[in-house]
Amino acid sequence: MIDAGSLNERVALDKRERVSDGAGNYRADFAEQFQRRAAFVYAGGSEAVVAERLQGRAILKVRLRKDLLSKTIGTDWQLRDVRRGTVYAIREVDAVTDPLCVFLTVISGVAS
Repeated sequence: MIDAGSLNERVALDKRERVSDGAGNYRADFAEQFQRRAAFVYAGGSEAVVAERLQGRAILKVRLRKDLLSKTIGTDWQLRDVRRGTVYAIREVDAVTDPLCVFLTVISGVAS
Protein backbone atom coordinates (compact mmCIF):
# COMPACT_ATOMS: atom_id res chain seq x y z
CA MET A 1 0.00 0.00 0.00
CA ILE A 2 1.26 3.46 -0.87
CA ASP A 3 0.85 6.30 1.60
CA ALA A 4 1.61 10.00 1.31
CA GLY A 5 4.44 9.78 3.85
CA SER A 6 6.47 7.46 1.64
CA LEU A 7 6.36 9.96 -1.26
CA ASN A 8 8.85 12.38 0.30
CA GLU A 9 10.57 13.70 -2.85
CA ARG A 10 9.36 16.27 -5.40
CA VAL A 11 10.09 15.63 -9.08
CA ALA A 12 9.30 17.40 -12.33
CA LEU A 13 8.67 15.46 -15.53
CA ASP A 14 9.89 17.13 -18.72
CA LYS A 15 9.06 16.26 -22.33
CA ARG A 16 11.07 17.37 -25.34
CA GLU A 17 9.07 19.90 -27.35
CA ARG A 18 9.70 21.83 -30.51
CA VAL A 19 10.21 25.49 -29.59
CA SER A 20 10.53 28.47 -31.94
CA ASP A 21 13.63 30.62 -31.50
CA GLY A 22 11.83 33.68 -32.91
CA ALA A 23 13.94 33.77 -36.07
CA GLY A 24 11.98 31.16 -38.01
CA ASN A 25 14.00 28.23 -36.68
CA TYR A 26 13.00 25.54 -34.24
CA ARG A 27 14.93 23.65 -31.60
CA ALA A 28 13.97 20.78 -29.33
CA ASP A 29 14.11 21.71 -25.65
CA PHE A 30 12.68 19.99 -22.60
CA ALA A 31 9.55 21.64 -21.22
CA GLU A 32 8.03 20.81 -17.85
CA GLN A 33 4.77 18.89 -18.16
CA PHE A 34 3.91 18.44 -14.48
CA GLN A 35 5.32 17.86 -10.98
CA ARG A 36 4.57 14.99 -8.62
CA ARG A 37 5.52 13.64 -5.21
CA ALA A 38 7.75 10.57 -5.55
CA ALA A 39 9.73 7.97 -3.64
CA PHE A 40 13.35 7.20 -4.61
CA VAL A 41 14.51 3.62 -4.23
CA TYR A 42 18.24 3.30 -4.74
CA ALA A 43 19.13 0.39 -6.99
CA GLY A 44 21.08 -2.46 -5.45
CA GLY A 45 24.46 -3.84 -6.41
CA SER A 46 23.86 -5.55 -9.74
CA GLU A 47 26.72 -5.62 -12.23
CA ALA A 48 25.09 -2.91 -14.39
CA VAL A 49 24.56 -0.65 -11.37
CA VAL A 50 28.16 -1.04 -10.23
CA ALA A 51 29.41 -0.28 -13.76
CA GLU A 52 27.35 2.91 -13.92
CA ARG A 53 28.58 4.03 -10.50
CA LEU A 54 32.18 3.58 -11.66
CA GLN A 55 31.40 6.04 -14.46
CA GLY A 56 29.93 8.57 -12.02
CA ARG A 57 26.30 7.82 -12.77
CA ALA A 58 23.49 6.85 -10.43
CA ILE A 59 20.64 4.49 -11.25
CA LEU A 60 17.43 4.98 -9.25
CA LYS A 61 13.99 3.47 -9.16
CA VAL A 62 11.30 6.12 -8.76
CA ARG A 63 7.73 5.45 -7.63
CA LEU A 64 4.89 7.84 -8.50
CA ARG A 65 1.15 7.64 -7.92
CA LYS A 66 -0.62 6.52 -11.08
CA ASP A 67 -2.95 9.08 -12.67
CA LEU A 68 -3.85 10.22 -16.18
CA LEU A 69 -0.72 12.35 -16.57
CA SER A 70 1.76 9.90 -15.05
CA LYS A 71 0.59 7.21 -17.48
CA THR A 72 1.78 9.41 -20.40
CA ILE A 73 5.46 9.40 -19.32
CA GLY A 74 7.79 7.88 -21.91
CA THR A 75 11.46 6.99 -22.20
CA ASP A 76 12.04 10.12 -24.29
CA TRP A 77 11.21 12.28 -21.22
CA GLN A 78 13.49 13.36 -18.39
CA LEU A 79 12.95 13.55 -14.65
CA ARG A 80 14.28 16.41 -12.51
CA ASP A 81 14.73 16.29 -8.76
CA VAL A 82 13.16 19.66 -7.84
CA ARG A 83 14.97 19.96 -4.50
CA ARG A 84 18.48 18.95 -5.59
CA GLY A 85 18.35 19.96 -9.28
CA THR A 86 19.64 16.61 -10.54
CA VAL A 87 18.43 15.62 -14.02
CA TYR A 88 17.80 11.97 -14.85
CA ALA A 89 17.20 10.29 -18.20
CA ILE A 90 14.24 7.90 -18.04
CA ARG A 91 15.30 4.43 -19.15
CA GLU A 92 12.22 2.38 -18.31
CA VAL A 93 8.56 3.07 -17.50
CA ASP A 94 6.40 0.44 -15.78
CA ALA A 95 2.77 1.52 -15.57
CA VAL A 96 1.39 -2.03 -15.62
CA THR A 97 2.79 -3.96 -12.64
CA ASP A 98 1.04 -2.03 -9.87
CA PRO A 99 -2.52 -0.66 -10.18
CA LEU A 100 -1.68 2.34 -7.93
CA CYS A 101 1.86 3.29 -9.00
CA VAL A 102 4.07 4.03 -11.98
CA PHE A 103 7.67 2.88 -11.57
CA LEU A 104 10.52 4.59 -13.46
CA THR A 105 14.10 3.48 -13.85
CA VAL A 106 16.23 6.59 -14.24
CA ILE A 107 19.95 7.31 -14.66
CA SER A 108 21.86 10.51 -13.93
CA GLY A 109 24.84 11.90 -15.79
CA VAL A 110 23.84 10.96 -19.34
CA ALA A 111 22.70 13.08 -22.25
CA SER A 112 19.04 12.59 -23.03
